[in-house]
Amino acid sequence: MKIVITGSLGHISKPLVKTLVAAKHNVTVVSSKPEREAEIIALGAEAAIGSVEDVNFLTKTFKGADAVYTMTPPNFAAQDQKAYYELVGKNYAEAIKASGVKNVVNLSSMGAHMPEGCGPVSGAFRVEQTLNQLQGVNIIHLRPGSFYTNFFNNIGMIKHMGFIGNNWGATTKHVMSDTDDIAEVAAHELQKLSYHGKNIAYVISDEKTPEKIAQILGKAIGKPDLKWVDFKDEDTIAGMIQAGVPTEMAKSLTEMGVAMRTGQMAAHFNKHRPTRFHKTKLEDFAPTFAAVYANQ
Repeated sequence: MKIVITGSLGHISKPLVKTLVAAKHNVTVVSSKPEREAEIIALGAEAAIGSVEDVNFLTKTFKGADAVYTMTPPNFAAQDQKAYYELVGKNYAEAIKASGVKNVVNLSSMGAHMPEGCGPVSGAFRVEQTLNQLQGVNIIHLRPGSFYTNFFNNIGMIKHMGFIGNNWGATTKHVMSDTDDIAEVAAHELQKLSYHGKNIAYVISDEKTPEKIAQILGKAIGKPDLKWVDFKDEDTIAGMIQAGVPTEMAKSLTEMGVAMRTGQMAAHFNKHRPTRFHKTKLEDFAPTFAAVYANQ
């Protein structure tokens, strides 16, 4: 099969590419970074260097593909995150239609049922809605929780302030996903093509309270007394801005935290919980976190 993977060689796309190449598929990887080309080729895939904001490039790259994996790459410089997601979603839809692709695995997010009020994830809602308008195209939207790798962003806080925290709510269960687990599910769906019509699948690895998260990560880095601090929304925004996060992105991420705290982000997930979670628990990820922590 010919399969196109967007997302360059990120935390999901790289293991996904490795799996598909090992299964003898013809894999093309879309990346905006020319310096990634050599690594992509070394993995046994073909590199397509260009931007997801270029419809003509996407159309040419998707042509002849049996299936495409789509994801919206982060763009912290975008003033309006939801509008950026919407633009990329429309570009994908136009390229999929023009190239004749009939099968799409789209990386979305838990909370993508919310058209507003969930920060950048409300942008994922727009992508889903746009792709769902395609006629005669089979689509499955993978909705993971927060990536374990997002905790890397808290390393500076832990090292310099001695605690970990956010505005999610001290007792809110945090729904999380391991990127390898997501890649495994994406690889399965891209190869089997057993989905028909428009579909949603939650890809969840673990679910824990912030206090438990602090205990697990703290133990892994030799700080068993690491505490979780529940931030006020205004302090969350100010802290991110001080750390160099653009103002609009800080506000957007804080809005997502509010949606988590109020239960709105997990509302659809809680109504449609999978019968089982995937294999990689937070405890399994903790040594990886500790290794990155030690090197920063």
